[in-house]
Amino acid sequence: MNYTHKEPLQPKLTAMPASKDVEALVRAEHHDPFSILGPHDDEQGGQFIRAFLPEALSVQVLSREGGETLGSLDATQVPGLFVGHFGTRQPYLLKIQWAGGEQITEDPYSFSQLLLGEMDLYLFAEGNHRDLSSCLGAQVTSVDGVQGVRFAVWAPNARRVSVVGDFNIWDGRRHPMRLRHPSGVWEIFIPRLQPGAAYKYEILGANGILPLKADPMALATQLPPDTASKVAPPLQVEWQDHEWMQSRTEKHKTSAPLSIYELHVGSWQCELDEAGEVARQYGWRELAERLVPYVQQLGFTHIELMPIMEHPFGGSWGYQALSQFAPSARFGSPEDFAYFVNALHKADIG
Repeated sequence: MNYTHKEPLQPKLTAMPASKDVEALVRAEHHDPFSILGPHDDEQGGQFIRAFLPEALSVQVLSREGGETLGSLDATQVPGLFVGHFGTRQPYLLKIQWAGGEQITEDPYSFSQLLLGEMDLYLFAEGNHRDLSSCLGAQVTSVDGVQGVRFAVWAPNARRVSVVGDFNIWDGRRHPMRLRHPSGVWEIFIPRLQPGAAYKYEILGANGILPLKADPMALATQLPPDTASKVAPPLQVEWQDHEWMQSRTEKHKTSAPLSIYELHVGSWQCELDEAGEVARQYGWRELAERLVPYVQQLGFTHIELMPIMEHPFGGSWGYQALSQFAPSARFGSPEDFAYFVNALHKADIG
Protein backbone atom coordinates (compact mmCIF):
# COMPACT_ATOMS: atom_id res chain seq x y z
CA MET A 1 0.00 0.00 0.00
CA ASN A 2 1.06 3.54 -0.73
CA TYR A 3 0.39 6.08 2.05
CA THR A 4 2.18 8.94 0.27
CA HIS A 5 -0.97 11.01 -0.32
CA LYS A 6 -2.72 10.25 2.95
CA GLU A 7 -2.98 12.95 5.62
CA PRO A 8 -1.12 12.08 8.85
CA LEU A 9 -3.46 10.86 11.53
CA GLN A 10 -3.98 13.40 14.35
CA PRO A 11 -5.12 12.39 17.82
CA LYS A 12 -8.68 13.52 18.44
CA LEU A 13 -8.92 16.06 21.24
CA THR A 14 -11.56 15.15 23.79
CA ALA A 15 -12.77 16.52 27.10
CA MET A 16 -11.67 13.40 28.95
CA PRO A 17 -7.92 12.77 29.39
CA ALA A 18 -6.40 9.37 28.69
CA SER A 19 -7.49 6.60 31.03
CA LYS A 20 -3.96 6.09 32.37
CA ASP A 21 -3.84 9.77 33.33
CA VAL A 22 -7.21 9.57 35.05
CA GLU A 23 -6.15 6.48 36.99
CA ALA A 24 -2.94 8.19 38.13
CA LEU A 25 -4.90 11.27 39.14
CA VAL A 26 -7.40 9.27 41.20
CA ARG A 27 -4.59 7.34 42.92
CA ALA A 28 -2.78 10.64 43.61
CA GLU A 29 0.21 9.40 41.63
CA HIS A 30 0.21 11.74 38.63
CA HIS A 31 3.60 13.43 38.25
CA ASP A 32 2.39 16.23 35.95
CA PRO A 33 -1.14 17.40 36.89
CA PHE A 34 -0.82 20.55 34.74
CA SER A 35 -0.75 18.35 31.64
CA ILE A 36 -4.36 17.26 32.18
CA LEU A 37 -6.00 19.72 34.61
CA GLY A 38 -6.93 23.33 34.01
CA PRO A 39 -7.59 24.87 30.57
CA HIS A 40 -6.42 23.12 27.39
CA ASP A 41 -6.63 24.45 23.84
CA ASP A 42 -9.09 22.59 21.61
CA GLU A 43 -7.18 23.88 18.53
CA GLN A 44 -10.36 25.59 17.30
CA GLY A 45 -10.25 28.76 19.39
CA GLY A 46 -11.95 27.23 22.40
CA GLN A 47 -10.80 25.26 25.40
CA PHE A 48 -11.45 22.21 27.51
CA ILE A 49 -11.45 22.81 31.28
CA ARG A 50 -10.84 19.96 33.68
CA ALA A 51 -10.93 20.09 37.47
CA PHE A 52 -10.35 17.29 39.94
CA LEU A 53 -12.28 18.20 43.09
CA PRO A 54 -13.03 15.16 45.24
CA GLU A 55 -16.21 15.59 47.33
CA ALA A 56 -17.45 18.56 45.24
CA LEU A 57 -21.14 18.48 44.37
CA SER A 58 -21.07 20.68 41.25
CA VAL A 59 -18.81 23.14 39.44
CA GLN A 60 -19.71 26.20 37.38
CA VAL A 61 -17.36 28.36 35.34
CA LEU A 62 -17.54 32.15 35.69
CA SER A 63 -15.81 34.90 33.76
CA ARG A 64 -12.92 36.30 35.77
CA GLU A 65 -13.59 39.79 34.44
CA GLY A 66 -17.31 40.24 35.05
CA GLY A 67 -18.29 37.18 37.03
CA GLU A 68 -21.03 36.12 34.62
CA THR A 69 -21.72 32.40 34.26
CA LEU A 70 -20.02 30.82 31.24
CA GLY A 71 -21.32 27.31 31.78
CA SER A 72 -20.86 24.24 33.93
CA LEU A 73 -18.31 21.49 34.23
CA ASP A 74 -19.99 18.11 33.90
CA ALA A 75 -19.45 15.42 36.49
CA THR A 76 -17.91 12.33 34.94
CA GLN A 77 -18.03 8.67 35.88
CA VAL A 78 -14.82 9.34 37.82
CA PRO A 79 -15.87 10.76 41.22
CA GLY A 80 -14.44 14.24 41.64
CA LEU A 81 -13.45 14.77 37.99
CA PHE A 82 -15.38 17.55 36.23
CA VAL A 83 -14.90 18.50 32.57
CA GLY A 84 -16.38 20.96 30.12
CA HIS A 85 -15.88 22.52 26.69
CA PHE A 86 -16.09 26.25 25.98
CA GLY A 87 -16.09 27.92 22.58
CA THR A 88 -13.72 30.75 23.53
CA ARG A 89 -10.59 30.98 25.65
CA GLN A 90 -10.69 33.45 28.51
CA PRO A 91 -9.65 33.73 32.17
CA TYR A 92 -12.19 32.10 34.44
CA LEU A 93 -13.25 31.37 37.99
CA LEU A 94 -14.58 28.13 39.43
CA LYS A 95 -17.78 28.28 41.46
CA ILE A 96 -17.68 25.08 43.50
CA GLN A 97 -20.54 23.69 45.53
CA TRP A 98 -19.39 21.69 48.54
CA ALA A 99 -21.55 20.00 51.13
CA GLY A 100 -20.54 22.73 53.56
CA GLY A 101 -21.05 25.73 51.29
CA GLU A 102 -19.97 27.55 48.15
CA GLN A 103 -16.47 28.53 47.05
CA ILE A 104 -15.51 30.89 44.23
CA THR A 105 -11.85 30.91 43.27
CA GLU A 106 -9.42 30.86 40.40
CA ASP A 107 -8.27 27.45 39.19
CA PRO A 108 -4.71 26.73 40.41
CA TYR A 109 -4.08 24.84 37.17
CA SER A 110 -5.02 27.81 35.04
CA PHE A 111 -1.74 29.47 36.06
CA SER A 112 0.29 27.48 33.58
CA GLN A 113 3.33 29.76 33.50
CA LEU A 114 6.44 28.59 35.33
CA LEU A 115 6.65 30.24 38.75
CA LEU A 116 10.31 30.03 39.72
CA GLY A 117 12.82 31.68 37.40
CA GLU A 118 15.44 29.65 35.59
CA MET A 119 18.22 31.59 37.35
CA ASP A 120 16.77 30.68 40.75
CA LEU A 121 16.72 27.01 39.79
CA TYR A 122 20.20 27.18 38.25
CA LEU A 123 21.74 28.78 41.32
CA PHE A 124 19.90 26.38 43.62
CA ALA A 125 21.06 23.31 41.69
CA GLU A 126 24.59 24.72 41.67
CA GLY A 127 24.47 25.23 45.44
CA ASN A 128 25.05 28.97 45.14
CA HIS A 129 21.60 30.46 45.80
CA ARG A 130 21.98 33.10 48.52
CA ASP A 131 18.33 33.85 49.27
CA LEU A 132 16.43 30.58 49.60
CA SER A 133 14.06 32.07 52.17
CA SER A 134 12.44 34.16 49.42
CA CYS A 135 12.76 31.49 46.71
CA LEU A 136 11.45 28.25 48.21
CA GLY A 137 8.77 27.71 50.83
CA ALA A 138 5.44 29.55 50.95
CA GLN A 139 5.64 33.02 49.43
CA VAL A 140 2.69 35.43 49.49
CA THR A 141 2.63 36.86 45.98
CA SER A 142 0.50 37.90 43.03
CA VAL A 143 0.29 36.04 39.71
CA ASP A 144 -1.62 37.62 36.81
CA GLY A 145 -3.02 40.16 39.26
CA VAL A 146 -4.39 37.44 41.54
CA GLN A 147 -3.25 37.31 45.18
CA GLY A 148 -2.28 33.94 46.61
CA VAL A 149 0.62 31.83 47.79
CA ARG A 150 3.40 30.25 45.75
CA PHE A 151 4.72 27.00 47.19
CA ALA A 152 8.06 25.47 46.20
CA VAL A 153 9.92 22.57 47.79
CA TRP A 154 12.93 20.46 46.84
CA ALA A 155 12.04 16.75 46.67
CA PRO A 156 14.20 15.26 43.88
CA ASN A 157 13.30 11.61 44.50
CA ALA A 158 9.56 12.09 44.97
CA ARG A 159 7.05 10.63 42.52
CA ARG A 160 4.43 13.24 43.47
CA VAL A 161 4.22 16.13 45.95
CA SER A 162 1.04 17.91 47.11
CA VAL A 163 0.37 20.85 49.39
CA VAL A 164 -2.16 19.94 52.07
CA GLY A 165 -3.83 21.95 54.81
CA ASP A 166 -7.15 23.01 56.29
CA PHE A 167 -7.90 24.80 53.00
CA ASN A 168 -8.22 21.43 51.19
CA ILE A 169 -9.11 19.22 54.19
CA TRP A 170 -5.57 17.76 54.06
CA ASP A 171 -6.41 15.89 50.86
CA GLY A 172 -3.32 15.22 48.75
CA ARG A 173 -5.44 14.80 45.61
CA ARG A 174 -6.51 18.44 45.60
CA HIS A 175 -3.26 20.37 45.02
CA PRO A 176 -0.57 18.17 43.45
CA MET A 177 2.44 20.21 42.37
CA ARG A 178 4.49 20.49 39.18
CA LEU A 179 8.06 19.15 38.98
CA ARG A 180 10.68 21.47 37.54
CA HIS A 181 13.26 19.32 35.77
CA PRO A 182 16.12 18.77 36.42
CA SER A 183 16.34 20.68 39.69
CA GLY A 184 13.96 18.43 41.62
CA VAL A 185 11.93 21.44 42.81
CA TRP A 186 8.12 21.13 42.89
CA GLU A 187 5.91 24.23 42.67
CA ILE A 188 2.31 25.42 42.61
CA PHE A 189 0.40 28.69 43.06
CA ILE A 190 -2.76 28.48 45.16
CA PRO A 191 -4.92 31.56 44.52
CA ARG A 192 -6.64 33.46 47.34
CA LEU A 193 -4.87 31.55 50.09
CA GLN A 194 -4.18 33.88 53.01
CA PRO A 195 -1.30 34.32 55.48
CA GLY A 196 -1.78 32.25 58.60
CA ALA A 197 -2.88 29.11 56.75
CA ALA A 198 -1.33 25.93 58.15
CA TYR A 199 0.15 23.50 55.64
CA LYS A 200 2.45 20.53 55.08
CA TYR A 201 3.62 18.53 52.07
CA GLU A 202 2.25 15.09 51.19
CA ILE A 203 5.01 13.23 49.36
CA LEU A 204 4.70 10.06 47.34
CA GLY A 205 8.04 8.30 47.66
CA ALA A 206 9.43 5.19 46.03
CA ASN A 207 7.51 2.91 48.40
CA GLY A 208 4.31 4.87 48.98
CA ILE A 209 3.09 8.01 50.72
CA LEU A 210 5.41 9.30 53.43
CA PRO A 211 4.29 10.90 56.70
CA LEU A 212 3.25 14.51 56.15
CA LYS A 213 6.31 16.77 56.06
CA ALA A 214 6.69 20.29 57.42
CA ASP A 215 8.29 22.80 55.07
CA PRO A 216 12.05 23.10 55.77
CA MET A 217 11.96 26.57 54.17
CA ALA A 218 8.85 27.83 56.01
CA LEU A 219 8.95 31.38 57.35
CA ALA A 220 6.55 30.61 60.23
CA THR A 221 5.26 27.55 62.08
CA GLN A 222 2.54 26.48 64.43
CA LEU A 223 3.27 26.64 68.14
CA PRO A 224 4.88 23.35 69.29
CA PRO A 225 3.94 20.62 69.95
CA ASP A 226 2.01 21.21 66.70
CA THR A 227 4.38 20.80 63.77
CA ALA A 228 2.65 22.26 60.70
CA SER A 229 4.17 25.13 58.77
CA LYS A 230 2.29 28.41 58.35
CA VAL A 231 2.03 30.88 55.50
CA ALA A 232 3.77 34.00 56.80
CA PRO A 233 2.78 37.51 55.70
CA PRO A 234 5.55 39.67 54.21
CA LEU A 235 7.70 40.96 57.05
CA GLN A 236 6.79 44.56 57.96
CA VAL A 237 9.60 46.02 60.07
CA GLU A 238 10.78 49.59 60.48
CA TRP A 239 14.46 48.91 60.97
CA GLN A 240 16.29 51.38 63.19
CA ASP A 241 19.70 49.74 63.20
CA HIS A 242 21.27 51.60 60.29
CA GLU A 243 24.15 52.88 62.42
CA TRP A 244 25.01 49.38 63.52
CA MET A 245 24.82 48.00 60.00
CA GLN A 246 27.11 50.77 58.70
CA SER A 247 29.70 50.05 61.39
CA ARG A 248 29.47 46.26 61.31
CA THR A 249 32.47 45.78 59.05
CA GLU A 250 34.73 47.66 61.47
CA LYS A 251 33.30 45.83 64.50
CA HIS A 252 34.00 42.46 62.89
CA LYS A 253 37.63 43.06 62.03
CA THR A 254 40.06 40.56 63.51
CA SER A 255 41.60 43.39 65.54
CA ALA A 256 38.25 44.46 67.07
CA PRO A 257 37.31 43.28 70.60
CA LEU A 258 34.91 40.33 70.66
CA SER A 259 33.19 38.88 73.69
CA ILE A 260 30.24 36.54 73.11
CA TYR A 261 27.47 35.76 75.59
CA GLU A 262 25.74 32.49 74.70
CA LEU A 263 22.26 31.79 76.00
CA HIS A 264 19.38 29.39 75.53
CA VAL A 265 16.33 31.56 74.93
CA GLY A 266 13.87 29.09 76.45
CA SER A 267 15.51 28.97 79.88
CA TRP A 268 17.12 32.40 80.32
CA GLN A 269 15.29 34.28 83.11
CA CYS A 270 12.00 32.44 82.54
CA GLU A 271 9.22 32.50 85.12
CA LEU A 272 9.09 29.52 87.47
CA ASP A 273 6.22 28.08 89.47
CA GLU A 274 6.25 27.12 93.16
CA ALA A 275 7.75 23.73 92.30
CA GLY A 276 10.63 25.33 90.44
CA GLU A 277 9.33 24.31 87.02
CA VAL A 278 9.13 26.63 84.02
CA ALA A 279 5.73 28.34 84.15
CA ARG A 280 6.23 30.81 81.30
CA GLN A 281 8.93 31.65 78.82
CA TYR A 282 9.56 35.25 77.86
CA GLY A 283 8.85 36.37 74.30
CA TRP A 284 11.31 38.12 72.00
CA ARG A 285 10.15 41.61 73.04
CA GLU A 286 10.36 40.84 76.76
CA LEU A 287 13.77 39.28 76.25
CA ALA A 288 15.02 42.43 74.52
CA GLU A 289 13.97 44.57 77.51
CA ARG A 290 15.78 42.27 79.97
CA LEU A 291 18.75 41.12 77.94
CA VAL A 292 20.10 44.43 76.62
CA PRO A 293 20.94 46.01 80.01
CA TYR A 294 22.17 42.66 81.34
CA VAL A 295 24.65 42.14 78.49
CA GLN A 296 25.76 45.77 78.54
CA GLN A 297 26.46 45.59 82.26
CA LEU A 298 28.58 42.46 81.81
CA GLY A 299 30.52 44.04 78.95
CA PHE A 300 29.75 41.56 76.18
CA THR A 301 29.87 42.78 72.57
CA HIS A 302 27.77 40.00 71.00
CA ILE A 303 25.21 37.37 71.95
CA GLU A 304 24.86 33.89 70.49
CA LEU A 305 21.37 32.42 70.61
CA MET A 306 20.20 28.85 70.77
CA PRO A 307 17.69 28.35 69.37
CA ILE A 308 16.39 30.76 66.76
CA MET A 309 14.86 28.45 64.15
CA GLU A 310 11.84 26.31 64.95
CA HIS A 311 12.34 22.84 66.48
CA PRO A 312 9.68 20.32 67.53
CA PHE A 313 11.31 19.06 70.77
CA GLY A 314 12.11 21.77 73.31
CA GLY A 315 14.55 19.51 75.12
CA SER A 316 16.84 19.53 72.10
CA TRP A 317 17.59 23.24 72.70
CA GLY A 318 17.14 23.84 68.99
CA TYR A 319 19.64 21.35 67.63
CA GLN A 320 16.92 19.40 65.78
CA ALA A 321 15.70 22.16 63.50
CA LEU A 322 12.31 21.88 61.80
CA SER A 323 12.39 25.01 59.61
CA GLN A 324 15.58 26.92 58.94
CA PHE A 325 14.00 30.33 58.36
CA ALA A 326 11.17 30.31 60.93
CA PRO A 327 11.97 31.87 64.32
CA SER A 328 10.55 29.59 66.99
CA ALA A 329 6.88 30.32 67.60
CA ARG A 330 7.50 29.62 71.30
CA PHE A 331 8.79 33.17 71.68
CA GLY A 332 6.57 35.13 69.30
CA SER A 333 6.15 36.02 65.65
CA PRO A 334 8.83 36.77 63.05
CA GLU A 335 8.04 40.47 63.62
CA ASP A 336 8.74 39.98 67.34
CA PHE A 337 12.11 38.43 66.53
CA ALA A 338 12.90 41.35 64.20
CA TYR A 339 12.10 43.72 67.10
CA PHE A 340 14.56 41.74 69.24
CA VAL A 341 17.34 42.03 66.65
CA ASN A 342 16.59 45.72 66.15
CA ALA A 343 16.81 46.39 69.90
CA LEU A 344 20.18 44.64 70.23
CA HIS A 345 21.71 46.47 67.28
CA LYS A 346 20.46 49.82 68.56
CA ALA A 347 22.22 49.00 71.82
CA ASP A 348 25.45 48.28 69.90
CA ILE A 349 25.21 44.55 70.57
CA GLY A 350 25.89 42.11 67.74
